[in-house]
Amino acid sequence: MALLSVADALARVLEHATPLPAEAAPLGEADGRVLAHELKARRTQPPADVSAMDGYAVRSVDVATAPIHLKVIGEVAAGRPFSRPLRPGEAARIFTGGVVPDGADTIIIQEHTKRQGDDVEVAKPSAKGRHIRVQGLDFKAGEVLLTEGHRLTARDLALAAAMNHPLVPVHRRPKVALFATGDELVPPGTRPAPGQIVSSNTFAIAALARKEGAEVADLGIVGDQLDATVEAVRRARELNAEILVTSGGASVGDYDLVQKAFTAEGMTLSFWRLALRPGRPLMHGRLGAMHVLGVPGNPVSAFVCGLLFLAPLIRCLTGRNDLVPPVESAVLGSDLPENDERADYLRSTLQAGPNGPVATPFPVQDSSMIGPLAKADCLLIREPYEPAGKAGSLCKIVKFER
Repeated sequence: MALLSVADALARVLEHATPLPAEAAPLGEADGRVLAHELKARRTQPPADVSAMDGYAVRSVDVATAPIHLKVIGEVAAGRPFSRPLRPGEAARIFTGGVVPDGADTIIIQEHTKRQGDDVEVAKPSAKGRHIRVQGLDFKAGEVLLTEGHRLTARDLALAAAMNHPLVPVHRRPKVALFATGDELVPPGTRPAPGQIVSSNTFAIAALARKEGAEVADLGIVGDQLDATVEAVRRARELNAEILVTSGGASVGDYDLVQKAFTAEGMTLSFWRLALRPGRPLMHGRLGAMHVLGVPGNPVSAFVCGLLFLAPLIRCLTGRNDLVPPVESAVLGSDLPENDERADYLRSTLQAGPNGPVATPFPVQDSSMIGPLAKADCLLIREPYEPAGKAGSLCKIVKFER
């Protein structure tokens, strides 16, 4: 049987994925989330003409020439508007953000004045409109300022707050349940017995899922018993998880029980073998409405599969349009042999070079080695049957975030 390509596998993973329903999220919980509906301004900003500087609000006809003396009749602070219009020959002390009094149409900055009691001398003439932020300069009530499908940034949250929205309509966060399988696994901080190893995959998968906007329920380590594996799957379903990720046990060995457990629960299998290295024994299916990803037990394979398949799935459910990590160009830092039938994702360093960034794969690419993965700056992508590559030639990479 031919191995499924990465592109075809991703298409199957996303085939039945649609953005989750909307919910109203407080602004403090909306960073990075995607708007389910457009957002209109509930107010005009600024709501009136306001001063952009500290100084004096005056009539431009009174200061067309200078120097000139004006009578100070009061003070305007931000949030405390002046009570009456200015008359000819009058000025009002005003501070940044203060509402420009009726009759005034320009601001004289305080550096251009001298004040003695109720008399202010204006040293320089000023034209109409100077240092005034006019009503609606930023936006007007009813304007659509944030569109459906937009992923909210810190700047957007400031805008939404200024628009007077305490809550924003965003797609609900998907819930990801996950567990690791294997009698050999023990939690971090445990002294492993002979033949045991410390479980690490679920920590990377959980962090990746949270970064992409999901809620995570870690169901722990499940031993190599079919009943225990079935029970863990049922717990994920009871949590109403949109996605279940299992680590290890998805192949066909005597102790690989994940696929058997899913089959016993009625899973519709989509695929379980890919033309991918690392990550060939990736499994995907559906248990009712729940998406299922069985990633390999080797830590590098688990992480790469999470990056290539879990992250796009979460992004799709949260309403994002940028589903896959961007592929960029780099210069190959070392010779590489001809590739075989699987797409290869090589852990590589990235350094500046005269012709662009230089990607150099680690010499040993074993999928059990977490050290090189942590040190890597990117994945260097080699297509199936790609010919031998020479140092200095162009290559494709996916950068890791730092």
